[in-house]
Amino acid sequence: MNYKKLTVLLGVFALVFMTNLAMKPIENAPSLKLALLKYNGGGDWYANPSALVNLSLFCNKFLNTNFDPNYETVEVGSIDLYNYPFLHMTGHGNVVFSSQEADNLRTYLTSGGFLHIDDNYGMDPYVRVAMKSVFPELEFVEVPFNHGIYHQKYEFPGGLPKIHKHDDRAPKGYGLFWQGRLVCYYSFECDLGDGWEDPEVHKDPEELRIKALRMGSNLVQYVFRA
Repeated sequence: MNYKKLTVLLGVFALVFMTNLAMKPIENAPSLKLALLKYNGGGDWYANPSALVNLSLFCNKFLNTNFDPNYETVEVGSIDLYNYPFLHMTGHGNVVFSSQEADNLRTYLTSGGFLHIDDNYGMDPYVRVAMKSVFPELEFVEVPFNHGIYHQKYEFPGGLPKIHKHDDRAPKGYGLFWQGRLVCYYSFECDLGDGWEDPEVHKDPEELRIKALRMGSNLVQYVFRA
């Protein structure tokens, strides 16, 4: 069996196993973690360090998940991707995937994984090029408001909430669909991750933080129900 086939199988087994765990929380023993994607190119992939911590805690409280809030950091080219059904990616600047990294990320996503990209302002022109190396045959399309990702525990009939001003344009949720499945969701002109951060970081109104966390929990719930 070649390496690529082996990684696909490992990914499928890991995702099935960990999804089952997520649906059956074990008391006092967190069953899985969310993961932050570390990439090359000089962009600040490490932005918003408290975001996934707070999203994990919010999901544990309101979705009855059992996440360890100490999220994992994984590199694009690592086989460890397959241990994490939900990947979060953010930053303000450049993003570069090598051919090996692009191939690894594609295999992860087509094997059942999910990537949420959150533009922290400034990464849009770079992340689009990087994801084109992962799926050269696909284009980002706006995810329609009737898609399930906006209708989980919380209803967002008008799509993404607006968290930060940025260029003062309407927030957009874009997606990459592979064989009909949403494998990558890209939040643009929104900044969900900033809304997930500790209150004192951006001093957002609490009602805005709650909207961001609710939309984030919808993303998580969608992944584990899909």
